[in-house]
Amino acid sequence: MSWLWSNFGLVWNLTVAHVALSVPPIIIGFVLALPIGWLANRYHASRGVVLSVVGILYAIPSLPLFVAMPALIGTKILDPLNVVVALSIYALALMVRTAADALGSLSGDVLQSATAMGFSSWQRFWKVELPLAGPVLLAGLRVVSVSTVSLLSIGSLIGVTTLGNLFTDGLNRYFNDEVIIGIVAIVIVALVFDTVLVLLGRLLMPWTKADRRSTRSERRAALKAVTGP
Repeated sequence: MSWLWSNFGLVWNLTVAHVALSVPPIIIGFVLALPIGWLANRYHASRGVVLSVVGILYAIPSLPLFVAMPALIGTKILDPLNVVVALSIYALALMVRTAADALGSLSGDVLQSATAMGFSSWQRFWKVELPLAGPVLLAGLRVVSVSTVSLLSIGSLIGVTTLGNLFTDGLNRYFNDEVIIGIVAIVIVALVFDTVLVLLGRLLMPWTKADRRSTRSERRAALKAVTGP
């Protein structure tokens, strides 16, 4: 702990850099995955192809992808954009399947009712499909968030400043305290991201809170019926 207090400024700066590089891929992956997931769900013939492609993308090892990015997008080897683009690809790969499954799980009766009420395809997506698919999309986004925060640490191996620097420096100096502090810091960042997403979900989808209360009430009623007064 003494090393942490002596180097708190360094750890804080690395944490800020880690957070700054983690946010864009999460947002980009989510925004791009929605239309692709919608297309995969709307046109069933393309669903298998789309999901197979994104599955292959996620299977690409992260370090080789980070190293290959400069040649693919024309950046310098130490440019943080390499990591942002690579992590956006992973985020997209995870979110597309989630988006397709979330939209595909919606009740056909509900969608037909929305169409019968005069909703266009665009209106139905924004006012019916997206809100109903919101909880599943949020669950997928939380997975993407944790994955992105974790994978970003590998960027330190190609010279990008992240909390992974604590790993490489600690291992090079055989100083386990620094490695442990890096691990704890990344876990804390991941937990903070997850908490923020949960709070945003409750703010943007207040109806899910009512659903949770209803579910708890039903469980209590069922338990009371089984156990008696």
